[in-house]
Amino acid sequence: MPERSSYKPAGYTSAAPYLIVADAEALLGFLRAVFGAEPLFLHRRDDGSIAHAEVRIDDTVVMCGQAEGVPPAHVHVYLADVDAAFARALAAGGSEVQPVAEKGDGDRRGGVADRSGTVWWLSTQISPRNP
Repeated sequence: MPERSSYKPAGYTSAAPYLIVADAEALLGFLRAVFGAEPLFLHRRDDGSIAHAEVRIDDTVVMCGQAEGVPPAHVHVYLADVDAAFARALAAGGSEVQPVAEKGDGDRRGGVADRSGTVWWLSTQISPRNP
């Protein structure tokens, strides 16, 4: 079993593709049918829609969420100090998409868009999660 760090879930890479789509249920069904990917983690909103989900495809965790009208390119990065990285991202010319805060899913996370429009979700795991 991979060694668990204090800032990201055991067995996770530091960076992961993050797909923001209009229908996360359909995406998860596709990933299950094509890759046999079962959710590692699923966090639903009060209305039942998917706020955040994670699946493993071979050695890679792919994250997704459901939203309309957002930029298409997202990358989720686990870091030991999310606040310091967030400050560096803003100092490097990034624009805040979402402030760093505890999200109720075990992570402290915030979003920064770089000048190309890519959104970087910077995160530190603060408590282990249950699937």
